[in-house]
Amino acid sequence: MPTLPALDPLLVTLDHALRTLSGVAHAGRPSPGAGLAGPPGPEERALSGALMRVNHVGEVCAQALYEAQALTARTDAVRQEMQHAAREEEDHLAWTAERLAELGARPSLLNPLWYAGAFAIGLAAGRAGDGWSLGFLVETERQVEEHLAGHLDRLPAGDEASRAVVAQMRLDEAGHAQQAERAGAYPLPAPVRWLMRGAARVMTSTAHHL
Repeated sequence: MPTLPALDPLLVTLDHALRTLSGVAHAGRPSPGAGLAGPPGPEERALSGALMRVNHVGEVCAQALYEAQALTARTDAVRQEMQHAAREEEDHLAWTAERLAELGARPSLLNPLWYAGAFAIGLAAGRAGDGWSLGFLVETERQVEEHLAGHLDRLPAGDEASRAVVAQMRLDEAGHAQQAERAGAYPLPAPVRWLMRGAARVMTSTAHHL
């Protein structure tokens, strides 16, 4: 029969998943968009809502990825690296959820599916070894940084609140990648990077509508 200490990580993981999917994430930092203007018209509001829904899905996936990678980390240093990234990503999760509510938009209907898929990928990355897991973090953050830059180009100029949130998220993602590189990340093979990009395209195109 499993002992309580053996069950603790699983219970913590389940609690984390439920909190992420139920929308009760709490930011440790105030939203960069607080007090700023939103989109001026219904068409701009609809576009901002769709883009912020995609960004919210990305943060749901980030929570799943880093939770799984922390769970399978082989050293305390790498586990702490994943947990630190996850804490900052929780700010992003809360900020994007707040913007969705302010824009009158809903989260993705497929968030449980996105979370489960990202968690499985995180487990695979973690079990490959700490260097590869850190490398996966680096590549993930670089692709997210590129994706957020694209959203800054697409968000309505008048939506100052959403633009401020996305700009800060982009800065944080770059910092996470740099920290993981310093921690000993291995560069991922090109086919893995291409596969990650393909999966991201499926997620973002689907979440834009669902």
